Amino acid sequence: HGGAVAQTVAYELPLRYKSHLRTHEKESIAQTAAALVTPGMVVGLSGGTTTTAIAAALAAREDLAAEGGITVVTNAVNIAAQLATRPEIKVVVTGGVIHSRTYELVGPFVEQLLRGVRLDLAFIGVNGMDATAGATTQDEREAAVNRMMAERARRAVVVTDGSKLGVEAFSTVGGPELFATVITDRGADGAAVDALRAAGYSVLLA
Repeated sequence: HGGAVAQTVAYELPLRYKSHLRTHEKESIAQTAAALVTPGMVVGLSGGTTTTAIAAALAAREDLAAEGGITVVTNAVNIAAQLATRPEIKVVVTGGVIHSRTYELVGPFVEQLLRGVRLDLAFIGVNGMDATAGATTQDEREAAVNRMMAERARRAVVVTDGSKLGVEAFSTVGGPELFATVITDRGADGAAVDALRAAGYSVLLA
């Protein structure tokens, strides 16, 4: 009415809208990821809906409080707020400028803090995960932060639902030289999973 026409969205949807997409798959991925965490670990969480689900799964781990807790380093203000009331989880926020669509802190302040820390595990959310292109995001500033967080970890893990496999987004985060493992859901395309494994990734199906 009035001449309005539908147009494709050329930019990334805000996190508050994406959080309702593929929730079952993301929760399954989050449970598999959280199971890799043991008490005493320092865990990096990038921004995104899947990593937000991982934060919720970690917050629900009763054994963490009994055995000394964990430290979470994140550049996502929503994840920091989600975990702030959990005394068994020490939350370290990177600082930086807030990206309005994803609640992620980006820029040189983030990189300054990350250079001074070591992580046992880093869970990195992406917009695309392709056997050839590697892990990619829509925003080059987020890609730079995600790359540095992965580099500071003993083990870096891409967490992504199957809809993003075989997809190439704008900015590269890294390939199998950076990410030892990819966690995705059992509904992921088998050929895409096989291609990732052939490229050198260990793929876990949640």
